Amino acid sequence: MTEAALKAYLHIAEWPTGDAVAEMITNQSQAAAAVAAVSAQLAHAADEAAARLGRNGRLIYAGAGTSGRIGVQDGVELGPTYGWPKERMIFLMAGGQMAFMQAVEGAEDDHAKGVEEARALKLTASDVVIGLAASGSTPYTIGVIEAAREEGALTIGLANKLPAPLCDAAEIGILIETGAEVIAGSTRMKAGTAQKIALNVLSTAIMIRLGFVYEGRMVAMQISNRKLLARAKAMIVELTGCGEEQAAVALEQGGRNIRVAILLVKGWTLDQAKADLDHWAGNLAAVLQANSRG
Repeated sequence: MTEAALKAYLHIAEWPTGDAVAEMITNQSQAAAAVAAVSAQLAHAADEAAARLGRNGRLIYAGAGTSGRIGVQDGVELGPTYGWPKERMIFLMAGGQMAFMQAVEGAEDDHAKGVEEARALKLTASDVVIGLAASGSTPYTIGVIEAAREEGALTIGLANKLPAPLCDAAEIGILIETGAEVIAGSTRMKAGTAQKIALNVLSTAIMIRLGFVYEGRMVAMQISNRKLLARAKAMIVELTGCGEEQAAVALEQGGRNIRVAILLVKGWTLDQAKADLDHWAGNLAAVLQANSRG
């Protein structure tokens, strides 16, 4: 249980710092094993989420405190990394935006607020709501998940201990049992690490299933700086066998869209590249496979 005070660590404040740090690292390493134990459930959740999201569905993260902030950390990276549209990404945080930077007293206990904020989104069956709560019992997050499920959205609940009413409320409940922390109740440690790993895996698997990864590369990546521009050019060279200059020209002609640039190098016209990618919802592999069959 995350709240339990382990006898082995009762006097950790008196330990040499080196020993305390080493023990905390060892304890944190157990998070990966806890996530590995639920890999099949994460895979199922990813498949279901990708099937729902399609072209228009929204991805919504909901949580309070540490769990809510970890959800934000995962979600905000999907735009730059996989080109996930900003308008299809929503964060529900107990206490609102202020709670991203500081604790908001009592916010996580407001079940009614969670219900209200979820209903305000006008959720549909295409939406996917991921609720996070290390305790498994945060009223705000449970309210969000309950309301979202009533509206027909796919709901996924991640918790770290039993009992976990959040997992019961969600259509897909995933219990990642991380056990007691080195510092009793400090779920920003092992439980938080497990949540981060689980979300990394879950969201990445969703992006893969949606076709935003091709031959192990982030072909839907947004180019926002020189480093990423260089990475995009190298990606095009590696995937097409063209020269660097041709890759650079294709990238600019394609509006710095890597997938369009790859198709241009392969002989598509600009209009046809855009049309085919639109037809296949941005899935480069599907475009290339359809062309090879044609």
